[in-house]
Amino acid sequence: MATDPCHNQPTLRGDTVELQPLKGMHAETLLDAAADGELWNLKVTVVPGPTTVDQYIERALNGRAEGSMMPFVIVRRDTGAVIGSTRFWKIDPINRSMEIGHTWLARSAQRTHINTECKLLLLTHAFEQMQATRVQFMTDELNTASRNAILRIGALQEGIIRHERIMPDGRIRNSMLYSIIETEWPQVKEKLQKKLARD
Repeated sequence: MATDPCHNQPTLRGDTVELQPLKGMHAETLLDAAADGELWNLKVTVVPGPTTVDQYIERALNGRAEGSMMPFVIVRRDTGAVIGSTRFWKIDPINRSMEIGHTWLARSAQRTHINTECKLLLLTHAFEQMQATRVQFMTDELNTASRNAILRIGALQEGIIRHERIMPDGRIRNSMLYSIIETEWPQVKEKLQKKLARD
């Protein structure tokens, strides 16, 4: 597995969760989280399973070592349990743009405020620390739940990218593209903060 210092990747702390840098030692805890719902069987996203978790982590750590990714595990602050994963990727420091993706949560953490808090932490870091001009999101056109969640964050739909990738089962996926740009961030931030306060 790739060697990978985490010194350039911070831990992002919210009221309920922490986003901690992904490490090789997280394999077992990621599998425990994914087992809550057997998420590795989903056809519209890629979640690590017993036979793929090592490759999943290695690819993420290689991406971080190359500077194109910041992979995180999502940890509940009250229990210390890993409940999912997310990352910045396609990081383009010249154009100050990136994508938030590879996000998944254990079934028991879905449809809660946790995803909102994670996105607020990530977007705040992107726009206010990394000085991003653009943050994008991409999801399977068949993943209605993910598409709706991205719109609720406040991202704008830009269009469809045809045959964007081949999924593990061989299906050729069309992807929906969304983005938030720097001038929209203050309104998006306020919206997310109000949503968290309500939740």
